[in-house]
Amino acid sequence: MIEVYSWATPNGHKVHIMLEECGLPYRVTPVDIGAGDQFKPEFLAISPNNKIPAIVDPEGPEGAPISLFESGAILVYLAGKTGRFMPEGIAARYEVLQWLMFQMGGVGPMLGQAHHFRIYAPEKLEYAISRYTNEARRLYAVMDKRLARSKYIGGPAYSIADIAIFPWLRSWKNQGIEWADFPHLKGWFDEIGARPAVQRAVQVLAERRKPLDSDSAREVLFGAQQYQRH
Repeated sequence: MIEVYSWATPNGHKVHIMLEECGLPYRVTPVDIGAGDQFKPEFLAISPNNKIPAIVDPEGPEGAPISLFESGAILVYLAGKTGRFMPEGIAARYEVLQWLMFQMGGVGPMLGQAHHFRIYAPEKLEYAISRYTNEARRLYAVMDKRLARSKYIGGPAYSIADIAIFPWLRSWKNQGIEWADFPHLKGWFDEIGARPAVQRAVQVLAERRKPLDSDSAREVLFGAQQYQRH
């Protein structure tokens, strides 16, 4: 059984979705990022960047245990383990991987900054809000254009690229997005959201997550503790 160390965030839900889609047995250990669980030594032993998610697969390559952090790497690993949601053809595989990297390098970081400055920052900085809201809209437009000519983000078949991107778009309101501006992306979003495995996955740990509106939670996530050597 795969051990999953996670929380109910977009990056956590990527892995939850993949596991549900593949039907792999897994057990979740909650890592409450608002309480500072991500800085505990036992978690840092498998996720040295103190970020969720991370996994431990006791039946890894050649039967040996393996631990992994970084959600994109975990998706690639699980696709390889199961032979699902990644094309076999080399060209098609790289088409999927480039869109996975688009999520890892663009969608996640930029929408995360939009969330921070629009919702969580103690000081409302108009420049930062405008910059990241505009970047969110630009990224949505890139995806909308892609889906005007492709059934799925990574090509003709549902893949880890779709799994990686979908959870980040669930907070579209917080990103300053109007769906009417992105009709192709909205159709894709509704289709992915209707998949039974996706619906099950986004409920994983959902009841445990609390609003990050306390001073202590904000200090843990955005304060000096992030920059201490653990």
